[in-house]
Amino acid sequence: MVRKELTLHEIRQIGFDALLERLGPAGTIAFIQQYDRGHGDYTKDRHRWLDGETVEGITRDIENRRAKS
Repeated sequence: MVRKELTLHEIRQIGFDALLERLGPAGTIAFIQQYDRGHGDYTKDRHRWLDGETVEGITRDIENRRAKS
């Protein structure tokens, strides 16, 4: 079988078909409704959380939390 690269549309269609086959219409809708695109700007938030942090500092924080539990 020769396999061509699938377009995003083809991948989406194959995925929907698989969901419908396994879950039926109601299950497919319930599955799709679980997804949330979220909100905010992760890149800006990440900089706010991590600017000034070092790998050593993060590692130390993880080790301290593990020691407390």
